[in-house]
Amino acid sequence: MENIMNHPVLVFALSLVVLWLSTQIGTYFHRRRRTEEAEHEDLGVVLAATLTLLGLIIGFSFSMAVTRYDQRKNYEAEEANAIGTEYVRAGLLPAADAAKVRELLKSYVDQRVLFYTSRNPRQLEQINTSTAQLQADLWSAVQAPAAAQPTFMVALAVSGMNDVLNSQGYTQAAWWNRIPSAAWALMAAIAICCNLLVGYNSRHTEGKRKSFFLLPLVVSIAFFLIADMDSPRGGLILVHPQNLEAVSRSLRAA
Repeated sequence: MENIMNHPVLVFALSLVVLWLSTQIGTYFHRRRRTEEAEHEDLGVVLAATLTLLGLIIGFSFSMAVTRYDQRKNYEAEEANAIGTEYVRAGLLPAADAAKVRELLKSYVDQRVLFYTSRNPRQLEQINTSTAQLQADLWSAVQAPAAAQPTFMVALAVSGMNDVLNSQGYTQAAWWNRIPSAAWALMAAIAICCNLLVGYNSRHTEGKRKSFFLLPLVVSIAFFLIADMDSPRGGLILVHPQNLEAVSRSLRAA
């Protein structure tokens, strides 16, 4: 399920086919068993309630996706601020240590930019490995002078480095925070039930099957938008690391 959610276009295509088939199955059973006028009215009430419930669930799911997207954007900005601040605080360290930390930060911010822009799984593994190594080197670069000179000024540089490392962890946690698969399954089940009821409760099915394509199309577009917002890498709406890129340019210029 999670692999499918990483491809919003595939979610759209599968949703459209499954929901359209659900409508056709409903019309098939409607033709085999003619319903009375009173039963049509009762089913109409059930259909209206089910469509309302589907609309609410789609709305809540979209809100969850937008919240997660905003969270990824906010953490990108916080990570850029933490790196920029630590670059300045590195000047509180001895000259040799400060130069080392600043060079490492330049390489580190470049790796963070690649983390946001790369979609190649193999390249992402290399980026994660390089990021972990740079984090270890950065911490070692501030740990040695902090142990040699445990002053308040050096402690500020150590605290800033701690913020840099923590911000990367918060970012990774935000990228892992996705809409649960169970929520997707329940939403799909309700959508299928709605389309079955639409087909089954239709009064005139002959020659009007094209009109049954509208509801599956609209719901599939909604599913596509939710999956697109919820997918950190596979969608069209992505978090662009503009803050990290700005920090990278400023560090290079400095």
